[in-house]
Amino acid sequence: MICYTIFKQECCRKSCTLFFRENPLKIVRGSGQYLYDEQGNEYLDCINNVAHVLAHLDIATPHVVNAAAVQNSLLCTNSRFLHDNIVSYAKRLISYFPENLSVCYFVNSGSEATDLALQLARSHTGRKDVIVLEDAYHGHLLSAMNVSPYKFRKINGHKQKKWVHVTPLPCRYRGKFQADQYSDYDSAYAKDFEMLVQDMQARGYPPGAFLAEALPSCAGQIIPPKWYFKNTFAAVRAAGGVCIMDEVQTGFGRIGHHMWAFQLHEVEPDIVTIGKPIGNGHPVAAVVTTPAIAQSHSAIGTGYFNTFGGNPVSLAVTNAVLDVIEKEKLQKHAKEIGEFMLHQLLSLKSRHILIGDVRGVGMFIGIDLVSSPLTKQPATEEAQWILRRLKLRRILMSTDGRHDNVLKFKPPLVFSKDDGKKLIGILDEILTEAERKFGYKSESLGSHSTSDKEDNSC
Repeated sequence: MICYTIFKQECCRKSCTLFFRENPLKIVRGSGQYLYDEQGNEYLDCINNVAHVLAHLDIATPHVVNAAAVQNSLLCTNSRFLHDNIVSYAKRLISYFPENLSVCYFVNSGSEATDLALQLARSHTGRKDVIVLEDAYHGHLLSAMNVSPYKFRKINGHKQKKWVHVTPLPCRYRGKFQADQYSDYDSAYAKDFEMLVQDMQARGYPPGAFLAEALPSCAGQIIPPKWYFKNTFAAVRAAGGVCIMDEVQTGFGRIGHHMWAFQLHEVEPDIVTIGKPIGNGHPVAAVVTTPAIAQSHSAIGTGYFNTFGGNPVSLAVTNAVLDVIEKEKLQKHAKEIGEFMLHQLLSLKSRHILIGDVRGVGMFIGIDLVSSPLTKQPATEEAQWILRRLKLRRILMSTDGRHDNVLKFKPPLVFSKDDGKKLIGILDEILTEAERKFGYKSESLGSHSTSDKEDNSC
């Protein structure tokens, strides 16, 4: 009861952000895609993109747990000593990247990875100005929040830094250029971006870096147009800047088709940040970059070290996690389950007026809820009601996007087809309840119906 007692204190309630503030969950155990509260209730976890492989670091994942325990019994010390774990993992990690992305820096979190990526970009270009996507989120450090419109636009009295330049979110459904209004919406986003770069150059502030999630998550599970990053990368590089891809939420096979989401766009970043699933919950993250950028950073004279990032225990865990991803073929599994879920969710969309859009790839899917399919008015209140109903049915989901109306599906990669059938069945029932409660009429669906072949990119 100590957690509840402390949380009820006013200062704690305002200071702590939880998935559920009303009747918060105290989770004491995890196994596979399930979480258990202190009463032993089992919840299907559709939220957790940290617990990536087989289990939440409990006895169901002996390989990962044992790797940490064995190494911890031998040595856990400052990362400034040599150790085989860091070398072996770095070699394995870069084998999944384009050849030129061959230098690894290990840190403690995705936020710290963002900070280091910005440092690397400034060292290499000598510039501070950064372009970021609207509604982007890149971490909680001050440096990361400064480049995260998702965060800084919510801070009372905060002024956007002059060196931060925000470009429209490339979303086909509710972005600046929408697919139902612009037949060439993908080109429109690219041209808008190019105009921003030209304007920055004309004012004497050329971009040092373009920082973006390959698939923006907190912005609402967005799938950018296929050629968006090819065009924007070209514009930034022509202006002398570098391109940073944030794979903290999408890496390590989650998207199914590839190990990294940037591969969907057929681009090669200059810097990549990774975190969350890299250690299956263990605090570790990384930055991968080119030898030329690493050399530029070394040349500024400060050197680089991280006391805990890449310590022997953390890297024992990351090696074990990668073992499981490879052995259990979790990337292939994510592709198969993702295709099944998209098919089922598009079927739900044809029956429920509340679903305005379904978009995603692999186990990275967003369900955009609307109060009107014609106006696309965000159904924020309805979305929060649906979350509470799902929780009562022992299914955990979250919402995001600017209006908190997008249901996010990003579970552990061991989520099964049977789990998917359970989620779809219960969500179908709850959507029906919600439409009755909030006064929606099923005959309003009309042209809202869709087929499973609908374009689900954004």
